[in-house]
Amino acid sequence: MALPKKMIGWREWVSLPGLQIPAIMVKVDTGARTSALHVDDQWQFVEQGEPWVGFKIVTGPQFPDVIEAHAKIVDRRGVRDSGGKMSERVFIRTPLVLGGIEAEVEMNLCHRGKMAFPMLLGRTAMRKRFTVDPVKSFLCGREMPTTVQHGIEEEK
Repeated sequence: MALPKKMIGWREWVSLPGLQIPAIMVKVDTGARTSALHVDDQWQFVEQGEPWVGFKIVTGPQFPDVIEAHAKIVDRRGVRDSGGKMSERVFIRTPLVLGGIEAEVEMNLCHRGKMAFPMLLGRTAMRKRFTVDPVKSFLCGREMPTTVQHGIEEEK
């Protein structure tokens, strides 16, 4: 039996444990299909015959340390930004925890330096998991999640 969807606000705190990111503020954007993570620098390499990407990120003023992470590249495809400009981006899959729910999500890596939020949570990552109240913020709290509900259907 499917669990009910969790209500979230238009901005929330999430953690990305697979990337060693304990907390990052996201803008929840139902108008964006894919999620996007700001990276300050990225490079590609091959590990055991598979394409990988390494990147550096500062998750915000609350966590000023530079985090270096690595992930397997799952795709490269064109993404249209909010200004209508198309660019090819690298996509990765990683666990995301929001409101006690952990799910494997796909996101692209890009430079969001001029944006107010270092991460955009798109509707594909929210599907079957969350409902958005567009006038509220931080419905899941400001602290890093401590409990996780397993059994939520994984993103396909």
